[in-house]
Amino acid sequence: MHILIYSYNYHPEPIGIAPLMTELAEGLVERGHEVRVITGMPNYPQRQIYDGYKGKLYVTEQKNGVKIQRSYLRIKSKPNLIDRLLLELSFVFTSLPQALKGQRPDVILLTVPPLLVCLPATLLGWLYNCPVVLNVQDILPEAAVRVGLIKNKLIIRAFEALEKFAYRTAHTISVIADGFVDNLVQKNVPANKIACIPNWVNLNFIRPLSKQNNSWRNAHQLDNKFVVLYSGNIALTQGLETVVEAAVRLRHLKDIAFVIAGESKALARLQQHCLNCGADNVLLVPLQPREKLPQMLAAADVGLIVQKSNVISFNMPSKIPLLLASGRPIVGSVPATGTAAKAIQQSGGGIVVEPESPESLADAVQNLYENPVLAAQLGDKGRKFAVKNYAFEQALDSYEQLFADVIANQATNLDVLPKFTSKESLADI
Repeated sequence: MHILIYSYNYHPEPIGIAPLMTELAEGLVERGHEVRVITGMPNYPQRQIYDGYKGKLYVTEQKNGVKIQRSYLRIKSKPNLIDRLLLELSFVFTSLPQALKGQRPDVILLTVPPLLVCLPATLLGWLYNCPVVLNVQDILPEAAVRVGLIKNKLIIRAFEALEKFAYRTAHTISVIADGFVDNLVQKNVPANKIACIPNWVNLNFIRPLSKQNNSWRNAHQLDNKFVVLYSGNIALTQGLETVVEAAVRLRHLKDIAFVIAGESKALARLQQHCLNCGADNVLLVPLQPREKLPQMLAAADVGLIVQKSNVISFNMPSKIPLLLASGRPIVGSVPATGTAAKAIQQSGGGIVVEPESPESLADAVQNLYENPVLAAQLGDKGRKFAVKNYAFEQALDSYEQLFADVIANQATNLDVLPKFTSKESLADI
């Protein structure tokens, strides 16, 4: 198959959808498929174009058999809503010419957010007469409205119309959790148009490792500490102040250390909150290079998943499979009715407590600190669940079969435009 992946984020960005799409693209290549990726200049999470890509309009690369076509982004380090919209629009307009330079795909996989990218992807699907699979990682505008990121009613209505357009024009919609399915069905999306394929984790890369002689513990002076780790995005949906305030309640237990790894600018704001609270048992570190991730996760005794109480129910943090695969117990400070709580409870690998409650979070951490047998049992159950449900090969099988099915289905409806040969591109015609 000739597969075009349209993803705003890709390697070398270390977190979020970028590592997942990179693994998917390279995994498909290893199975004999041809994969082309349309993406932006790498910038996340710093929101600054990486060195080597600054000032460039287009860059084309090859990595592990994948052709990567990058385009210019208009990006600000401290974006307001208008800046975010202009960023998405810049990707919409600059990425389309790149997408037209290459072989006709048999199928297009589009990741959202950003939602506006459904416009060029839909146009490509029409021009190439090939199916578009919409991969929904977060449901906009609902999620953004719930946390207060979007408040303008006109903009909300425009995004709602765009959301309906994306669902209607996609051949198939792949979602990452059952909560997404329920949400889309309530919006009158046919259930038979939706495929649920959870995000995965590389179980050979992320695995239970010993805390003894751990290089990451060593480097951060955490030997002999009970380490409570949060690593990832620090944004409106998390409310990391809860973690800091929970740490304050456990200051009397000198063996317990809280570690928060995140984007440097967000950490600077959190540092002030630590100082105000007297949280001297919290270590703030920048996001780590991906190659250090196994050692960092292995350095933890407990992994944290944190959400605010107003986070919409279907939100599914990508950190959950990673923590489960590392064999460490999870404490989830998340809404009880949400997808994250359901995933933690189903795995048997963690404890769910009330969100935005420092007391509840501190009690759960202390419980695991005082009950190492329970912590070990939770970690073991979590690893087994990850092996059974989040294996990369399993997800790769599912996507490969999904693409084959939609291509076969599309082949029965060949009336809109004649197909180009696989070696032709629109730019040549």
